[in-house]
Amino acid sequence: MSQKLTDAVREKYAAVAVGNLSSELDGVRAVAEAFGYSAEELGSIPAEANMGLSCGNPTAMASLRPGETVVDLGSGGGLDVFLAAEKVGPEGKAIGIDMTPEMIDLARRNAEKGDYENVEFHLATIDKLPLPDNSVDCVISNCVINLAPDKKAVFREIARVLKPGGRLAVSDIALKKALPPELGDDVLAYVGCIAGAIPIEDYKQGLTDAGFSAVEVIDSGADLNAYAKVENQSACCAPPMIEIGSSRSLPTVDTGCCSPAPSSELHSEFAELLKKYNVNDYAASVKVFAVKE
Repeated sequence: MSQKLTDAVREKYAAVAVGNLSSELDGVRAVAEAFGYSAEELGSIPAEANMGLSCGNPTAMASLRPGETVVDLGSGGGLDVFLAAEKVGPEGKAIGIDMTPEMIDLARRNAEKGDYENVEFHLATIDKLPLPDNSVDCVISNCVINLAPDKKAVFREIARVLKPGGRLAVSDIALKKALPPELGDDVLAYVGCIAGAIPIEDYKQGLTDAGFSAVEVIDSGADLNAYAKVENQSACCAPPMIEIGSSRSLPTVDTGCCSPAPSSELHSEFAELLKKYNVNDYAASVKVFAVKE
């Protein structure tokens, strides 16, 4: 079953990678801005690096410093890698890992377009990182770890490549309680970043077991039901978030974030599934912090 899920995720994101999505499209740009990316940040990187897939801005919470090495798990078109590269500077390095060849190809083209000299991209799964032990200062990720069938292996790999005292700063989705069978057993719900999520307490325990301390998994307050309101989005195009510490909801944005059929058809079916449930009762968008001991 895990291989079937992996193949489904890879197929979905391959379609997104060739879908000509970019910050030049108002809806795609608006989604990224709703999740914490500034207009200045989006304007500083190749437009094609942003495909409206983000559910947070991990570089904004990673406290990256000049000279550091940072790794982005599930780097897509390179959005967070390029922003990280600017923060770590020419003496640092930003590394992207993605299991989809089309995404790696797109990211490398974007790197050439942006003339980045301190970035690199590797085709690999995030549970088998092609990096040496104790070689990384910070690991970031954006709504991707929930898609990995073996989260414990991912946590172990993150711990392996991080230097002692290295840190994890991740945006992801975790469960508050068990999903109904129709959601929990549905491949579309898995690809859509819901069914593959693990309970918040399991997330904390998994990181602790892998050798992390100061573990925090914080509910960001995002309205996950907004997935069902936006049709023809691709993969994990996420809903506009509620500002943390505020009860004011940001407006729902129709992103136009669609990839060619059959991908848009798959997402429409997933959206119909979500309309049957208040997924906020079961899942939460979370910010994850941890330090390698």
